[in-house]
Amino acid sequence: MKSDDNNSIQTVAQPTAAPAAACNKDHDHNSDHDHSHEHGGIFGKNTEVVFSLICGALLGIGFVITFVSASLAWLSLSLYIGAYFFGGFYTTKEAVESIAKGKFEIDFLMLVAAIGAAILGDWAEGALLLFLFSLGHALEHYAMNKARKSIAALAELAPKTAIVRRNGEENEVAIEELLANDIIIVKPNSKISADGIVIKGSSSVNQAPITGESIPVDKTPVPDPQQADKNVSAEHKVYAGTINGSQVLEVKVTSVAADSTLARLIRLVNETEAQKSPTQLFTDKFEKYFVPLVLGLVVLLLFAFLVIDETFSQSFYRAISVLVAASPCALAISTPSAVLSGIARAARSGVLIKGGGPLEQLGSLSALAFDKTGTLTEGKPQLTNVVAFNNATEDQVLEVAVAVEKLSDHPLAAAIVKGGLERLKREVPTAEGLTAVSGRGIKAAYQGKEVVIGNLGLFEHLGQPMPAEVAAKVDQLEQEGNTTMVIQLNGAVIGLIALMDVPRKEATSALSLLKEIGIKKMVMLTGDNQRVATAVANKIGITDAWGSLLPEQKVAAIEKLSQEEGQVAMIGDGVNDAPAMAKSTVGIAMGAAGSAVALETADIALMADNLDNLPFAIALSRKSKGIIRQNLWMSLGMVAVLIPLTILGVATIGVAVIAHEGSTLLVVFNGLRLLAFQVKKV
Repeated sequence: MKSDDNNSIQTVAQPTAAPAAACNKDHDHNSDHDHSHEHGGIFGKNTEVVFSLICGALLGIGFVITFVSASLAWLSLSLYIGAYFFGGFYTTKEAVESIAKGKFEIDFLMLVAAIGAAILGDWAEGALLLFLFSLGHALEHYAMNKARKSIAALAELAPKTAIVRRNGEENEVAIEELLANDIIIVKPNSKISADGIVIKGSSSVNQAPITGESIPVDKTPVPDPQQADKNVSAEHKVYAGTINGSQVLEVKVTSVAADSTLARLIRLVNETEAQKSPTQLFTDKFEKYFVPLVLGLVVLLLFAFLVIDETFSQSFYRAISVLVAASPCALAISTPSAVLSGIARAARSGVLIKGGGPLEQLGSLSALAFDKTGTLTEGKPQLTNVVAFNNATEDQVLEVAVAVEKLSDHPLAAAIVKGGLERLKREVPTAEGLTAVSGRGIKAAYQGKEVVIGNLGLFEHLGQPMPAEVAAKVDQLEQEGNTTMVIQLNGAVIGLIALMDVPRKEATSALSLLKEIGIKKMVMLTGDNQRVATAVANKIGITDAWGSLLPEQKVAAIEKLSQEEGQVAMIGDGVNDAPAMAKSTVGIAMGAAGSAVALETADIALMADNLDNLPFAIALSRKSKGIIRQNLWMSLGMVAVLIPLTILGVATIGVAVIAHEGSTLLVVFNGLRLLAFQVKKV
């Protein structure tokens, strides 16, 4: 979400395309250096691999012949020339294309080194260089595509057709032809074709492809199909690409194919490489200065014979050896391979990470700031306590409260009715004659008796002070974060009802795991009063609670945390928390499936409405940082060792080639380890 990252966003290749040449020093994704169409040939997609293997075979046969008979040296040379052709075919092709754009990349340096070896008569070493370089390219393309395919699989999630009911007839149409408000029929155990709202049928839906949730989610129809829109609760919503259970569902389409959650997810995943990580920015800067220095060193070494006692051919050989040793191929690919694998692994678990920047920054966090409502809590009030007084029973208190609240349109009324009926397990008659009382409560008649429901302020206003026992209980419940209401029947208090936006079931375990992995400071930011904030924080184990905050005060709170703690993430729903997310190091949106705003706003989107994915994302980021660091040291270390060894003549071109290409493949496969990452559960 930072401006630097946003400015770096560029258009990237579709994930199904093969990656650019692994040793491409220019990481600009607009450089047209995508070889997905360049590496085809007479052997199809595998032509590059086949060519490199032919090169290796010709090299091997030619090398063996030199030991068999000196008189067959012409045959060995012919085989080496053939090896040059097959090994250098794609290297030359890419070098020419780069030069045409005014760029001198590593393909060009390798080609110069091979030509230099041929000039020196070292055809075998030149062929070995081209063989390993071309084979390395082919294997790197294969390895990097393995990570890309993990992400590209998203595009295969959605079915190509849907059964739609129009004018009373059911027809199968392409998903591109679906319109908003169409009714689609989803058969048992089939993929859902579009984002929509269930209007008929109940079933369990496997949402793992979109949200990463391992357990199927029960879906039920909306009470009124005519009123169905995008703002209904989660149990009525379904997403394209998810898998229906054993029952038929009828779904009202809310988003056309191009605007579905899956389509937006694929678009965003295609941009994941846009935000470069701090390490990528470092390597880019390093290479910018390093490559000219190497070229300068090579030119100086070409003229070493003028200063020291050796022939021009010896100086030339040393210069070519240094050129091979110093090519920062492993350095160029070390970070992208790890970043891509980390992003692919996260996507598989329902976590969308928008690039290398957020991936690395997430692992550097020292503090987390959480929105309360809907993030740490369920986001809707629930009936938490019923207390009876004056010989009444809890069931009697509930019955009176439910009967009256059925008439009310207050936001808390629905929670009282729902919670009360669940506890009573029976229907309750509706009261009569509802009226508001002084804006602090309500009054109605139930079974011929007057009922007044309101807070303590209402009864004080009416000149009816509460008994000490009732006042003490109200104070205790409110200290615990509840909203309380007193219920009076015919002038006598019969009980209290308490409601609260309860913590999420997984909140305590998720926060505990975050502490375990080293997050010391966790702050809850909320517009609720401080007493409620403190009560919720104490229940779930959060370290600090800052209450009574307006949206602009949340932004100020993030700024303050950033000054005190350094790296800070803001976790919210991506809508009203957008300004605070923008101010944080990393903005994380909860429950982003189905929310266009959350997907666009956040640096990281937890597709499932589940806090358990947050410790996983942070642990994955830390592992990614560790692997990126390992790759950096391996690649820089190899260059640091090889350059002096080749300058001193200890390492030949052959040794430099093997070490150079070996380190490149090592960093790629080290990065691919992230695809198998798992985090322990508490």
